[in-house]
Amino acid sequence: MKKAIRAACEVAVLTTGLVSQPIEAKQTSPALRLIATIRLPAVSGRIDHLAFDMARQRLFVAALGNDTVEVLETTRSVYLRSVTGFREPQGIAVVPDLGAVAVANGEAGTLQLVDAETFATRWTINIGGDADNVRYDAAARPIYVAAEGGLYAVDPAAGKTVGRVAIDGHPESFQLETAGTRVFANLPGLVNSQVVAGERKTMTVMTRWTTQGCGGNYPMALDESTSRLFIGCRRPTRLAMIDTHSGSFLTSIDIVGDTDDLFYDAARRRLYVIGGEGFVDVLARDDDHLQRVGRVTTRSGARTGLWVPSQDRLYVAVPERGRESAEIRVFEAENKKASNGR
Repeated sequence: MKKAIRAACEVAVLTTGLVSQPIEAKQTSPALRLIATIRLPAVSGRIDHLAFDMARQRLFVAALGNDTVEVLETTRSVYLRSVTGFREPQGIAVVPDLGAVAVANGEAGTLQLVDAETFATRWTINIGGDADNVRYDAAARPIYVAAEGGLYAVDPAAGKTVGRVAIDGHPESFQLETAGTRVFANLPGLVNSQVVAGERKTMTVMTRWTTQGCGGNYPMALDESTSRLFIGCRRPTRLAMIDTHSGSFLTSIDIVGDTDDLFYDAARRRLYVIGGEGFVDVLARDDDHLQRVGRVTTRSGARTGLWVPSQDRLYVAVPERGRESAEIRVFEAENKKASNGR
């Protein structure tokens, strides 16, 4: 991730196009329940993104500050092992067709494919500076990696780059359509933050939408069925909802500070926003209205995680702090699902 951008201080105010909604302090439902805590022994430093291997019921954790990938077994909520041989692992994604895990190394600027069973590296290729977020396109089967200069498409079977959506700067979180071929990417700038919409067939940028004062836009989630995109911003601490057809900013709401991951729970029509301020905010969505219905305490610096819909679980990565060891906290979403969930 762009260290210069993260270190910069920018004061921004939401302006025209954003209908702000005040956050409600009262927690009205036990939206998330802590069911397990899995200690990560000997893991220090920042923890970045997570990936879930459904076939093996394993969770892979990119321990960026530790230069390792930690492996957990989710059925019993136990720690399995630590895998070495990485240089600032940031983004991570499971490639189920090949029984592998793709890991982006920020310091090395590489993408590394690791066997999901033996943990041996199959190949490592150069991508670009600060290789970061990773997504796997299960239909067309390339791996997409965000790095300096754009989004890079990689053929995982051949271990080679096959295309690039050229974007000036360093894109952060991005989302792939599954029914369509568009890709949406956050581009947090020092002054002019944007959301970029690209076309994966032609590997081109279609349009750019300014974030209208919602700066430091790092995490992103997509509800493709209703054409709604959600971006989490740090300057100020807001979550904004965007129409993916028009690029219109529909509404926004206050959220936890220092967010780096957010997820949309389609069954419950809720958003889980993880912030390094030490909380997870749970936002309920009623069409284009957002309301906070829960806030769960975590730990300072815990700003990444993973929502696994098949398990109804949210995994939150909690870094080491003083005498408190690093851990993964496992939260279960309440059983009630929205009858009109989309």
